[in-house]
Amino acid sequence: MDLEYLRPLFAGDGPWASVYLDATRAEENADHLIDLRWRGLAERLTRAGADPATVAAIGEAVHGPPYRAGRHGLAIFACDGVVALVEPLPAPPAADLAIWGPLPHAMPLVALRGEEIPYVRVVAGHSGGAIEALDAGGTPRRRTVHGADEYPIAKVRGGGWANPRYQRAAEENWKRNAGDVAAAVADTAARIGAEVVVVAGDPHEIPLVVGKLPQRWRDRVVTAAQAGESGRLDEATERAVAEVAAQNMKASVDRYGSRPHADGLDDVVVRLRRGQVEEVLLVDDPHSTDRLFIGAGDPRLIATDPGTLRETGVEPIEVRADAALLRAVVGTGAGLLLVEPAEIDLTHGIGAILRYDDGESAA
Repeated sequence: MDLEYLRPLFAGDGPWASVYLDATRAEENADHLIDLRWRGLAERLTRAGADPATVAAIGEAVHGPPYRAGRHGLAIFACDGVVALVEPLPAPPAADLAIWGPLPHAMPLVALRGEEIPYVRVVAGHSGGAIEALDAGGTPRRRTVHGADEYPIAKVRGGGWANPRYQRAAEENWKRNAGDVAAAVADTAARIGAEVVVVAGDPHEIPLVVGKLPQRWRDRVVTAAQAGESGRLDEATERAVAEVAAQNMKASVDRYGSRPHADGLDDVVVRLRRGQVEEVLLVDDPHSTDRLFIGAGDPRLIATDPGTLRETGVEPIEVRADAALLRAVVGTGAGLLLVEPAEIDLTHGIGAILRYDDGESAA
């Protein structure tokens, strides 16, 4: 799971305001309802000690662009009167939430976004194609390809003497334009490190585009019908992405069993403090009351016992365990995988694959 988009949230020392809000504008009085919900959240932040400038900055983000259609939510994080991150959510949060604390409360955002599988999809036609892509950070990209050969494109019907020549010329142009589309798809896929390539569009053009892709991308191709046919393009994309996410999950679980690893909260925290963690495997529990201790500045200043930090001259700050873990994961360049209890047996719902084993006890 790529967490680079969270890096701005751990650049400052806080305190932070974290807001999760249903921002759906499907009803006629939607703006009024959103305003009422935001007022309630603003009051919560103010009562918790949030400064007026930070509350006002979040209010501007709640009411400002961009506007999205359909049911969705917003996650907003601000500090010192500045909004550091506004993230649209694929669905409204289960409940609106406003928290003021030393660290941003970003785990609900991570859980709602899930693992972003980078993909490229193209709707190809005889004269070019429309490319859409999503990178590992969830940023969409769009690109339109116009093939270099525009005439003739359509096959000419009729029995004239020139008909076979026009037919062959059209087919050759289809092939050349398919090459232009394939080159653009390969370029986009390389830029984002795509794990899935979905090719849809004209049934005659699909095999031409696929056939001209480099082998590394051809191996990741899923084909779909015309984009307008009952949303099959979206269905094909979602299915392919879900399959890759499941494969990635299995690979991480297998690596956990075969590589040096940490098991349990105490062990994982020690390994994070030492910078040994490659990937944390975590059962997300929104209702967890676990607490950890951190120090200002260095994300590796994390401990289960405040005395551990005091021994090094650091004043401990008590925070939510999931917030401290996220800060340490992002700050040390580790990965994070949210797992279900049935998928792997982890002490206290947490474990970690290690970059290396130094042979030292975690105690």
